[in-house]
Amino acid sequence: MEVVSEKLVFVVIDGLDASGKSTQGTSLYRHFLGIGKTALLRIHPSNDNLFGYEARRFLYSKGKSAHFASALFYMLDVIRSILLYSWRRYDCMIFVRYLLGTAYLPTPLDLIGYHFFASIVPTSDYMFFLDVLPEEAEKRIRRSRGTMEMFETLESLRKVRRKALYLVSTGKWRTIDGDKPEIEVERAIGSVFGLSF
Repeated sequence: MEVVSEKLVFVVIDGLDASGKSTQGTSLYRHFLGIGKTALLRIHPSNDNLFGYEARRFLYSKGKSAHFASALFYMLDVIRSILLYSWRRYDCMIFVRYLLGTAYLPTPLDLIGYHFFASIVPTSDYMFFLDVLPEEAEKRIRRSRGTMEMFETLESLRKVRRKALYLVSTGKWRTIDGDKPEIEVERAIGSVFGLSF
């Protein structure tokens, strides 16, 4: 398979907290740059605008209103990235955290939100869901962070994973085993583009 055609390659990397999304997005971004392609990497919630900042702030709050506010600001942050960057010329755009932020919404808003946003934002043949077991995700979170977000308890991770797995089954997602070592996940994603790591 050719690495990049004449048209933009739009890549989405999504998954539970601590599934390795940012690591894999950064690795793919560097790999594209390394072979002389232009690339953009956007990690959500981002740290360069009010929507991303507010989404992060509410992640460390408690209560249903903070839960809803975090998801709302997150979605606004993603929409801002689409509006600001989708018209620019790149060989490859990589969005980390995209549609599956809707899995954090309360039921049935998660399903409604997902299908609504999937109908109005760009989708791709290169949408990857890094599936990590909640127990592994919690272990990684405890090992790497001092403060946990509201969705990072084992119970929340299990609930969000269940919802996310259902949502990815309704679209054109490629599910990758995020429990595997980082290099194996890189190779699984890279193989889709004909890249070797």
